Amino acid sequence: MAAKARGWVYLDNNATTRVDPRVVAAMLPFFTEQYGNASSMHALGSQVAEAVRVARSQVQRLVGAAFDQEIVFTSGGTESNNTAILSALATQTGRDEVITSMVEHPAVLALCEILEKRRGVKVHRLPVDSRGRLDLDAYRRVLNSRTAIVSLMWANNETGTLFPVAELAALAHEAGALFHTDAVQAAGKLALNLKGTAIDMASFSAHKMHGPKGIGALYVRKGVRLSPLVHGGRQERGRRAGTENVPAIVGFGKAAELVGASLEYEIPRLRALRDWLESFLLQRVPGAVVIGDKANRLPNTLNMAFEDLESEAILLLLDREGIAASSGSACAAGSMESSHVLRAMKAPWTAARGAIRFSFSRENSFQDVGCVLAVLPPIVERLRDLPPAQVGQQPPLPRSIRATCSEASHG
Repeated sequence: MAAKARGWVYLDNNATTRVDPRVVAAMLPFFTEQYGNASSMHALGSQVAEAVRVARSQVQRLVGAAFDQEIVFTSGGTESNNTAILSALATQTGRDEVITSMVEHPAVLALCEILEKRRGVKVHRLPVDSRGRLDLDAYRRVLNSRTAIVSLMWANNETGTLFPVAELAALAHEAGALFHTDAVQAAGKLALNLKGTAIDMASFSAHKMHGPKGIGALYVRKGVRLSPLVHGGRQERGRRAGTENVPAIVGFGKAAELVGASLEYEIPRLRALRDWLESFLLQRVPGAVVIGDKANRLPNTLNMAFEDLESEAILLLLDREGIAASSGSACAAGSMESSHVLRAMKAPWTAARGAIRFSFSRENSFQDVGCVLAVLPPIVERLRDLPPAQVGQQPPLPRSIRATCSEASHG
């Protein structure tokens, strides 16, 4: 196929991003020449420890933390989320309740379910409206003297809808509770300034910003007690045991530096790509609807539903044309159930089952959008004319349409 011959049009960047070659180059010496243990006292170890310190400062600057020691390196967003919630419950006597939302990432929701069933922790799951916006009145009602921690995401991974985390954190502090935000999707797509908020802890992941997989960070505001999830040595100032994954940490730091340097012009560029795709699909595809809060969402994320169609069928045919998108969270791939986020938003079933998420990064262009616009409307049209039993047998699009896609991608 023309599209695959020239490479993928990759629009699934909320799931993961390609590692930037400059990040790879920064990491390579720490597999070979600079292989010392950062905790060792000799010169080789000290050189590696300095590289870790630099990476910590790079992440600190990206997220707007006041001090570099507020950054604790972890294996990723899931570990950071788990550490924050479990630590809050372990370090606050007399507080045994958690507040979260119905649209959080599984890394938060699955842990809360376990805490509820196995430890008797009371979990409040806040509802959202049809745009994915948090019910602030419900939030105020459940905050109380037994709240240990509030864990609410900064940006939803499926719809891009933003929560007002600074305001939410201030309200949590009024009740004496800690506030944690899953900021995995926000970092690298929004300008963050944690030191200007009441946020106590925040989770990050390198592979969402063209860094390596398997490395993340937990921001822990100075003065907040942290109970380690992983016990052993004294790495990370005793907050996360285990020999440092130095190549990945260095890669995370470099990725943070690169994305931070490009944010000022990338945010409006990504928004323009998303808006162009959105407006043309709304014009060209009957029954297409946007899911999420159009007025307050990530600049790179578009969740669009195609009524009376199955997202799996659309994604299969996009895949055949070399276009990668998603039906929502990559962590839920393979599930036949509709997204828990769309269910919480009470999206009509006729739309929810046909929801597709397009998520952009700095590596995407207007040519990529042109390719989608050439291919997707005919896919939707043909699926609507196809008997359900034949959807999985749908042949590739005619060569003329693929050629249009190729021309759009190179124009």
